[in-house]
Amino acid sequence: MNQAEELTVLTLEKKPDFVETPYIHGITGKALDYIRAGYPVHFSGPAGTGKTALAMHVAAQLGRQVILIHGDDEFGSSDLIGGQTGYRSTKVIDNYIHSVLKQEESVSKQWVDNRLTTACKYGFTLIYDEFTRSRPEANNVLLSILEERLLELPDVRLGDGYLQVHPEFSAIFTSNPEEYAGVHKTQDALMDRMITVKLGHHDFETEVAITQAKSGLDWKQAKAIVDIVREFRALGVNNARPTIRACIMLGRIVAGRGGVVSAIDPAFRELCHDVLNADCVKVTHEGQALGLERLDEIMMRCCPPQSPPVRVVATTDGTASPALQRVK
Repeated sequence: MNQAEELTVLTLEKKPDFVETPYIHGITGKALDYIRAGYPVHFSGPAGTGKTALAMHVAAQLGRQVILIHGDDEFGSSDLIGGQTGYRSTKVIDNYIHSVLKQEESVSKQWVDNRLTTACKYGFTLIYDEFTRSRPEANNVLLSILEERLLELPDVRLGDGYLQVHPEFSAIFTSNPEEYAGVHKTQDALMDRMITVKLGHHDFETEVAITQAKSGLDWKQAKAIVDIVREFRALGVNNARPTIRACIMLGRIVAGRGGVVSAIDPAFRELCHDVLNADCVKVTHEGQALGLERLDEIMMRCCPPQSPPVRVVATTDGTASPALQRVK
């Protein structure tokens, strides 16, 4: 591979803090089954449902190097497959006979493969993240790749215009719902060539496990945070937010500053107001925003002041552990 191709290749390994609950294991297992049978997988769902993390986890299990593409409205087909970057000039000087000087000069078009072509040529795993943010006409090149296993190229490339897709090539796509800003409706022909796995919010066990793994809090504290976020989520307009990201934010900040998970702790209450504030304004009654009031009620139910809260102390390895002293 040339230098341009090497810069786009990733080697993925399972992250030590990646959580595999039965819910995650089930999704990963069936996605691997589909890919090994020769079909691309499409993870579709709202933001915060772990689509990209799952795509990378599945790709790591395949054991192949990875090409990552992020969908972009400005993409054309050349941004995926490559194109001409200029001309290459070659000059040959023949002075074999001392008294005779021959010179030959030629100019040819120079082609550089882009990431999709590189993945197809060498059999890498393609992760096309939020592919519906690219315009449908830019993604038309995928149709023959996924069906006939042929990549159609301009005639200037290799002279024949086609590249046989490597047998080890596989593809994983992710997308947000069509109502999201910047998302295009993709062509039915492309959707028909992939298996779509619909993702929603993780189950309770998975959300607690992820919050605990990402923050270092103990199970009880992580559970209290998830309880707050899940109950507050149920008040939303479309039950899409807040997501697991809010749980991780709360957990990491509490652990990082040695705080407590308690409804009677002013710092924790203010933290919840700040992290969840964007969603608070959506909770109204007779035109009045009641989000913060409802959030305070939820906090009192999910982490009531039954006993003095245990303060969390951040350790040198980035995790958190309970301190010996109680908060006065």
